[in-house]
Amino acid sequence: MKNLFLLVLSLLFINLGYSQDNLYLPIANGEVISHSNYTFSYIETYEQAEWVAYELTTEETVKLVRRSNRFKSDPYVLTGSATLKDYKSSGYDRGHLAPAADMGFSSIAMNESFYMSNMSPQAPSFNRGAWKKLESLVRSYAKQYGKIYVVTGPILTKGLPTIGNNHVAIPQYYYKIILIGEGDNQQMIAFLLRNEKSSDSLSKFVVNTDCIETLTGIDFFPQLPDDLEEKLESGIDKSNWYFKVN
Repeated sequence: MKNLFLLVLSLLFINLGYSQDNLYLPIANGEVISHSNYTFSYIETYEQAEWVAYELTTEETVKLVRRSNRFKSDPYVLTGSATLKDYKSSGYDRGHLAPAADMGFSSIAMNESFYMSNMSPQAPSFNRGAWKKLESLVRSYAKQYGKIYVVTGPILTKGLPTIGNNHVAIPQYYYKIILIGEGDNQQMIAFLLRNEKSSDSLSKFVVNTDCIETLTGIDFFPQLPDDLEEKLESGIDKSNWYFKVN
């Protein structure tokens, strides 16, 4: 009985508490869960998160712990997360949404990044190619700007093919949205990439956030003042951004 009480208490803490202050969280269509350094909305129908949101600072880009590679089911997903078996012999990578390399500042953050709730089926050439390049670019933004907010995830739509006994959906597209700055000085950039090999410059995949909201049905930054939200989400301004990591 005591262990059951502690489990319930921990579930309440995980779902209600969050260690990062002032995190911009999108509107959720699924079960919202907060781990130590990222929050996500899990959609049982697709057996993966519709979005993962986290803050990344310059200090957190300094790697202090090694990649764990300990993939495991997420015990905090009430309906049960996808499993390792779902991906076995599928031909798809267990693609991180919140990258392990963004969680190298803490052993807890690193271990939690390997929950299967943070995975999505990605073509190996995509996961290890364009997606990896974009992850590196996002970290370089954190190094340059001091602190960034990241929202990332798959485009989940009806009729997607699936893998495994849990029918994990295979998305055709993935997105990342990055917000920097404070107040009127905030800037936003969004990327939309197809789940396939590409050698194109990352600048080719820039879209406005409104486009991703239309595809996903998600309101990503409802906490922003309406006029600022409209300005940031409707525009595409590449002039203040770079797309190559030195």
